[in-house]
Amino acid sequence: MNAPTSTYKRTAEKSRDQLILDNVDYVARILSTMAFKATSDEERENLNSAGVVGLVEAANNFDPSQGVSFRTFAYRRVYGAIVDEMRKTSLVSQVVLAQIGVVKKAHEILEPPVTPERIAEETELTLEQVVTCLEAMRFIKPDDWNDLSDVVHGSWRSSTMSAQYEIESEELKEMLAESINDLPERERLVLSLYYDEELNLAEIGAVLEISQSRVSRVMASARFRLQEAIRCKMN
Repeated sequence: MNAPTSTYKRTAEKSRDQLILDNVDYVARILSTMAFKATSDEERENLNSAGVVGLVEAANNFDPSQGVSFRTFAYRRVYGAIVDEMRKTSLVSQVVLAQIGVVKKAHEILEPPVTPERIAEETELTLEQVVTCLEAMRFIKPDDWNDLSDVVHGSWRSSTMSAQYEIESEELKEMLAESINDLPERERLVLSLYYDEELNLAEIGAVLEISQSRVSRVMASARFRLQEAIRCKMN
């Protein structure tokens, strides 16, 4: 191996390691919106470790020349790694799994845009049960039931986007902005505190004087409404 090649490799490895070190806290931030069923410190630590594995994978594959920020690039991989670990550990109860089937069936037959309230009416589940299902759906089969976590994350703050990405995603961002404005006030506020002010769920709960689990359910409801709004606008 010649000297220039060796130097380049060492520089690349140092850059990768620095990306990981600088963004370990980002794993905890993503996890704060997901670990609603983790009942022990051990479970939460396992989920965090899975997220760090996703972060390392992102650092290994990140190409800064693409013009996308590392956190935007890493989000999907960290999120997916945590979801995979949740699925392995079966953190969702059988009761909720059964209710998810009912909610999905209602979603298929209702005319869009579907809301949590309409699903509750159709299924005779309580609104709280429906929102709990929407929250849990992200961790069952994410490929079959896609929420807008990564879309919202990537579109909320345009300053993190490259010029090319902004041009390509302008229409989606406009639709998303309109849909966010139409959300119920509390859901809009929770999203703003999370994405704009960069508070975690515990901090948002302290601001609004509600539990962390309640904040998680509010976010799940907001994301579902956004998903439905975008689905209607794109059809």
